[in-house]
Amino acid sequence: MAEGDRAARLGEIIRRQRELSELSMRQFADLAGISNPYLSQIERGLRRPSESVLDAIASALQVSAETLYEEAGVGVDEVPEDGAVEEAIRLDPRLTGRQRQALLEVYAAFVAQARSPSRQRRKGQA
Repeated sequence: MAEGDRAARLGEIIRRQRELSELSMRQFADLAGISNPYLSQIERGLRRPSESVLDAIASALQVSAETLYEEAGVGVDEVPEDGAVEEAIRLDPRLTGRQRQALLEVYAAFVAQARSPSRQRRKGQA
């Protein structure tokens, strides 16, 4: 399945789940903590959400992100990585080199913990 097809399928599933929850796009965007225009782009398959955005969407839908990916036919190994946090830390001129390194290490530890097998099983049970 092509990348655009995957994004469209994922967007369709998110839209359908939102509608089944009887939430307007604006209500759901607020619930997920994303902008209304960004949600619209995701639902129309124009943008593929980052892992952190999909986690927020899944949480708002009360399902796991893995469930959304599976329904869309996207393998877990194809989940997009969101490097925006690391990039922001590296580019922030207010931080010293030591502070940047410490933040990057803490962030990496949290991300690794979130991807641990025991957490994946718990998320899959959601």
